[in-house]
Amino acid sequence: MIMKDRRYGFITPENRDTEIRTLDQQQISGYGVGIVYIETVNYPLVPGNVVNAYTYDFPVRMAPVKNLTGPRLFEADPDIKYDIIDAAKHMVEKEGVRAICSACGFFGNYHQEVAAALDVPVALSSLVQIPWIRMLLKPGQKIGILTASGVNLDEKLFHNCGIDNIDDIVYKGLENSKEFSAVTRMTGHFDNRVAREEVVSAAVELATENPDMGAVVLECSDMPPYAADIQAAIQLPVFDFITLIKWLHNAVMQKPYSGWM
Repeated sequence: MIMKDRRYGFITPENRDTEIRTLDQQQISGYGVGIVYIETVNYPLVPGNVVNAYTYDFPVRMAPVKNLTGPRLFEADPDIKYDIIDAAKHMVEKEGVRAICSACGFFGNYHQEVAAALDVPVALSSLVQIPWIRMLLKPGQKIGILTASGVNLDEKLFHNCGIDNIDDIVYKGLENSKEFSAVTRMTGHFDNRVAREEVVSAAVELATENPDMGAVVLECSDMPPYAADIQAAIQLPVFDFITLIKWLHNAVMQKPYSGWM
């Protein structure tokens, strides 16, 4: 569906001298991707984190989901979907965002319902990348997942992210780690060096246990700060929320090319 009166394109000095319309009651503009996040969190949001604006070299819009806590999201409380839809719709209809993402892989439990409610692309979990990552790999290669909570990584989550066959998926959870688990325990602090070492060690263990693994997906929005370290340690492609958000941004915010011939 094309949203009435939406200007969809890059404004340049050559095409700016024309009538320009906006969405009814649109309040701000210039954002390609909108990110919904847990309203109540208590841990450091370092650069590379999905909700640290310095992570991006383009503007992103962020909105909390009212009354949403970590436990409600991890346990897939069915009532959350209405608040997620409200937050996402506001960004789309009043703030002009052109795609919706999130700041936790477990938002994926609501991916299909939210996608059905909106008129823009929706990718609520980094796990939605798995079907096309599969197409990139040799037959028989596995896809590894690092997650903040392995106990909550279940078939319902996979199904809602478009993954019905999990035979080629292996994962490791960090819910029992000393420092990184601060992102689920909400302690308000962690030793960033130790947290990085824990995440990288988990990736190395996963790769060692699965020598046929061809790529890794980071479920958690707090893991991208360590993606480069993970890749250096296991020498495999690493996909995360940032690869997803950049992909969405590039798709909905295309710019014209110019230059010398």
